[in-house]
Amino acid sequence: MKKGIVLEGGALRAIFSSGVCDALLEQDVMPDYLVGVSAGIAYGVSYLSRQPRRNLKVVTTYARDHRYMGMRNLADKNNRSYFGLKFAYDTIPNQLIPFDYDAFEAWPGQVEAVVTNLNTGKAEYFPVPRRDRESTLLQATCAMPLMFPIYHLGGQPYLDGGIGSARKIIQKYILSREVAGLTKPRDHKTALQELVQRQSGQVLHYRLVGEEGPDHDKRFFMEVDLNGTPVGAGSGRSKKEAEQMAAKAALEKLDD
Repeated sequence: MKKGIVLEGGALRAIFSSGVCDALLEQDVMPDYLVGVSAGIAYGVSYLSRQPRRNLKVVTTYARDHRYMGMRNLADKNNRSYFGLKFAYDTIPNQLIPFDYDAFEAWPGQVEAVVTNLNTGKAEYFPVPRRDRESTLLQATCAMPLMFPIYHLGGQPYLDGGIGSARKIIQKYILSREVAGLTKPRDHKTALQELVQRQSGQVLHYRLVGEEGPDHDKRFFMEVDLNGTPVGAGSGRSKKEAEQMAAKAALEKLDD
């Protein structure tokens, strides 16, 4: 029988699950599959590399160290996170409390980290690289909104994997505006196309249903149909803007 383990997030509270993993190591219990989110998987890789109490040592040694976390890190324009990213994800694992990449690579199971795609608001699962000395994926899965920068993986923007269930709040307050120059305005048409393409045979069609105003101040009204049925309407000062607003309305309706 194969064994799987799911590790929850919760910042420093994840040290509890680290203690459970240490107990499993003492009994030589290793899973065939491990998935985690946020601090859960950031700590969980030390279980897979067979380094008991490594996470406890990191927390007890550096939790009160401003290089590890603190407001001055958030104010640093080259860091943009409450955590000192280089110190936490590079200096500690590669110098101060070394992470055993060889043992991690030798573990034969499958390990994944959960991140939230900011274009869809949905959780996605990525295999954790065995020799990523910058821990990019582990940073992304821990990236709480406004407390971390946005991470781009494969051209898509991602944040903490634990916020997928709050996607409507994220879309409304984070995605619909530019955040300190970190994000571009959302392409609602592309997001809508990606959403409907999850099922085969879906056809979107945009149509102009009206316009008003003089030539120098005209406003256009568009509707978008899904398989011939109207699913969204919007207006704008150009046809492209109106299509974007219609797509945004359709996304809100289809996500309900």
